[in-house]
Amino acid sequence: MGSPPFGVEVLRQLLGSTHEIVTVVTPPDRPRGRGRRTQVSPLAELAGEGPEPIPLLRPTTTRDDAFTASLKALQPDALMVASYGEILRQPVLDLAPHGAFNVHASLLPRWRGAAPIQHALLAGDAETGVSVQRMVLALDAGDLLVSSKIPIAGDENAGELLARLALLGGRAAVQALDRLEAGDAHFTPQDPTAITLAPKLKKADGALDWSADAESIVRKIRAFTPWPGVHTTLPDGRRLGIRRGQSNPTASGDPGAVLSGQEGFCVACGGGGSLLLLEVQPEGKAPMDGEAFVRGARLDPNSRLGAA
Repeated sequence: MGSPPFGVEVLRQLLGSTHEIVTVVTPPDRPRGRGRRTQVSPLAELAGEGPEPIPLLRPTTTRDDAFTASLKALQPDALMVASYGEILRQPVLDLAPHGAFNVHASLLPRWRGAAPIQHALLAGDAETGVSVQRMVLALDAGDLLVSSKIPIAGDENAGELLARLALLGGRAAVQALDRLEAGDAHFTPQDPTAITLAPKLKKADGALDWSADAESIVRKIRAFTPWPGVHTTLPDGRRLGIRRGQSNPTASGDPGAVLSGQEGFCVACGGGGSLLLLEVQPEGKAPMDGEAFVRGARLDPNSRLGAA
């Protein structure tokens, strides 16, 4: 049970394992983007590849008794869940004799919730990983079957880290099923004193506050790329997306001020430093080099970004 992008790589590695997948459960295709076109889920496409396509269940909700009955009729030994996007009811969690398991993109109990990758980057964590937990009704609170960690690269954004964690998650999912099949599954309760939460992000969370220090802003840019994105406003009110930035401790000014006499697109931050905008995205346009943008925009040296 899953949804893209995280669930795709987990499914790919399960398909390459010795375990038999009796069905893939993923939400129905929905209209997306400005044109509201219906896009086929890459997870559903992957399930349909190969000489024997895997049957699909595409429920609008898992809370329907008919869905529970359809899944139970397939007599699965275990459920493996990866970023499904809906809280499963107890009848679903109970229908497989070996239980239901979730591949979560953090080292539980750190960063329970919907946005663990983004919150790990926001906090400046040096490492993260994946956890396979036995699912319970409480949020990401189940006992741990597999945990695997990796270091976080200093310039890595959320999209890049998600791709690496999806690979790790696929391997962890196979390892968990291997242990269940061999009768070698050992479960570890989560430490209640180490819990941190990673609540869901909103588009509005991407607004940039230039009074924050430059290092915090860099972490936010990394955490919010590609979604929900970090943005500020130009002096004329247009929105400017910021996709990559670098701390510059040698230049300073009033927070949000465009600094003259600096190489590239440099903006003052709080705490006495500044941010070099390496890659930006003007409203309605493609991403571009920050220095090229500021040359073309010809911003007044006394202008400020983010002002009302």
